[in-house]
Amino acid sequence: MQPLVKVLIFAIDIYWWIVILAVVFSWLYAFNIVNSRNQLVDTIGNFLYRATEPLFARIRRFLPNLGGIDIAPILVILGLYLIREYLIYLFRFVP
Repeated sequence: MQPLVKVLIFAIDIYWWIVILAVVFSWLYAFNIVNSRNQLVDTIGNFLYRATEPLFARIRRFLPNLGGIDIAPILVILGLYLIREYLIYLFRFVP
C-alpha cells in the first residue's frame, strides 16, 4: 500500500508544479512577455491550458465573479496540499 501512496503523492507534487507553471505562463502571456507566435511557446501554453483548465473550469462555476481576479488556481493548490498532507498523515501510521 505504501508504494501506491508514494506514487499518488508524487503525482500530486507534479500537478502542483503544473498549476504553478500555468499561472506564471498566463501572467507572462497576459503581459505580452512571451512571444505567442513561437511554436514552442504555443505548445507549452497549450499543454498547460489543457492540463489545468478542466479543473479550473469546474471550480470557477461555484465561485462568485471577482472581476479580473481568478482564485481557482489558489483553491486547486490548497486542495492539492490538503490531499497530500492527508495521505501522508493517513499512511504514516499504517504498518
